[in-house]
Amino acid sequence: MSSAADRRWQKPAHASSTTYKNKKLMTQDRRNDYDVTNTVQVSSSIAVRDAVSEIFATTFPGASFDKLWLAFYDFERLFSGQFPGYLGCDTTYHDRQHSLDMTLAYARLIAGYERSVGPAERLGAHRAQMAIVTSLFHDSGYIRHEVRDKEFKNGAEFTLYHVSRSADFLRRYLPELGMSQDVAVASMIVHFTGYELDLDKIELDDPRDAICGHLIGTADLVAQMADRCYLEKCRDRLYKEFVVGGIAIENASPGEYMVRYESGIDLLKKTPAFYQAATKDRLQKKFNRAYRYVEVLYEGQNPYIDAIRANLNHLVRVLKTENWQLLRREPPYFVGTDDAVETMDSVADRMLASISPHVGDGTTDGLPA
Repeated sequence: MSSAADRRWQKPAHASSTTYKNKKLMTQDRRNDYDVTNTVQVSSSIAVRDAVSEIFATTFPGASFDKLWLAFYDFERLFSGQFPGYLGCDTTYHDRQHSLDMTLAYARLIAGYERSVGPAERLGAHRAQMAIVTSLFHDSGYIRHEVRDKEFKNGAEFTLYHVSRSADFLRRYLPELGMSQDVAVASMIVHFTGYELDLDKIELDDPRDAICGHLIGTADLVAQMADRCYLEKCRDRLYKEFVVGGIAIENASPGEYMVRYESGIDLLKKTPAFYQAATKDRLQKKFNRAYRYVEVLYEGQNPYIDAIRANLNHLVRVLKTENWQLLRREPPYFVGTDDAVETMDSVADRMLASISPHVGDGTTDGLPA
């Protein structure tokens, strides 16, 4: 890990502590790599850092942003392949934009929560700082280490256990940031973004830490599903990650395969059902409808839920007409290795080709060659 003395990213003046103002939502002309309000470029670490700094300063007047500033700096280095020992982000769906978009959503949820509860229930600046750092690195487990992971070709191979890897990264990284006291909680609440642990069995001593977990899990879901190019990214990028990660097609036993998603289009066909399940089980039940806290910032509106509904309504139209040309957006890639796209494609294609001889034997459910 690098020391603070080595960090020479130009540090801006501290964000203004003026009252956070509701921004008019601009959905018609929203750009592909901008947040749901079309005001923050969520592919830019600096733009998101500055937006989070403004929110943090307004929510916690006088609190230091120094450690968060350093965390954004290290996030950029980790995902771009400049962090010592790591190769950079090479997953095309779980890329830099996703983590930054999610972190911005998380900061907004925290701000809304702090305004909605009494003093005894508030998270406070220190806990919020820990939570935001955790959100920045919640997908660090996808990033390969140049020594420990040299036998792997792409970070998507860690899909089924990437959250545990993210927790391991946080255990190593937080002490370098001067946050050793936060290791235990951060390495647990990051699991609210995944499916490796039963969320009901995660034990946290302070109820406010559980709130952080609910908020981080909520931010992870709503940010990605509200992405302007969510549908195209599911079809063209997430499916390939699922193939490489052993989710789309599970090798149940030698020579036998269980197919969950036959193709990127099949993944999209099953997305409405996924949303219904995620909404009922996670967003509403396990996370106690924490997405509502963002409405405090937008005069009762919820730009994330509105964007998700717009995406799903468009998907329903596509499914009814089977006109896949309606999904024609071409989002840019925000990865950290030069050959990330080509490697993802080749690894996924190679894995599919190795299964193709089994088409029609009753175990692949029509998997295309």
